[in-house]
Amino acid sequence: MSDREKILGRIREALRLPAPHPGVHGGASLDQGEDAGRREVPDYTDWLPAVGRTFEERAALFAKNAADLRAEFFLLDNESELPAAFQKLAAAQGWKRIVTHRGSLIDRTLIGNTLPVGYTDQGYVVAEMEASDAGLTECEALVAQTGSVLVSAKSSGGRALSVLPPHHIVVARASQMVADLGAAFAGLKAKYGEQYPSFLSFITGPSRTGDIERILVLGAHGPKKLTIFCVPG
Repeated sequence: MSDREKILGRIREALRLPAPHPGVHGGASLDQGEDAGRREVPDYTDWLPAVGRTFEERAALFAKNAADLRAEFFLLDNESELPAAFQKLAAAQGWKRIVTHRGSLIDRTLIGNTLPVGYTDQGYVVAEMEASDAGLTECEALVAQTGSVLVSAKSSGGRALSVLPPHHIVVARASQMVADLGAAFAGLKAKYGEQYPSFLSFITGPSRTGDIERILVLGAHGPKKLTIFCVPG
């Protein structure tokens, strides 16, 4: 049997079982009426690493995963520490200009800031965004299980702000720390209903690729650095 025949055989075998409808997980199989074809789907959490129930456990797991991904995670004691933490990072990196969007945590972070700031809320010039040293955004959620940051067009200043500048800085609240991807999507559903943002992205560490001779390169398709600040609330 050729490789082609093997692949087509696997596809035919997979097509024998109807796929579950979105949102149908667990419970008895349904085979009547409009629900015909729905099948019981095992709980995916059975196969994934365990996540703690408390914020402290989830924050510790997120910090570990972020470090493994070469991202930096800072858990601050209160919001008042944000300006100093941001300015310390800006001075250490030698930033000359940043770009961001309007938001309550953004405004808090930029108290006392002396760097030139560009805002994406009323549009932007791509060349100016690419020339900025850092992009500062809020987010939808922090996912403990994977160390990912969930951003959207509505919460994070559009599509390009988290992609074009070479350093992405995220500010988030402790209440945005969720256990896993399922909880992140549930939060989106509760917040937006059927009106999902036009852009959603799970950012798992800085941009990276290993396509060329299997050598890891950071920043090939997006920010080379990722820093997350988390405050109570």
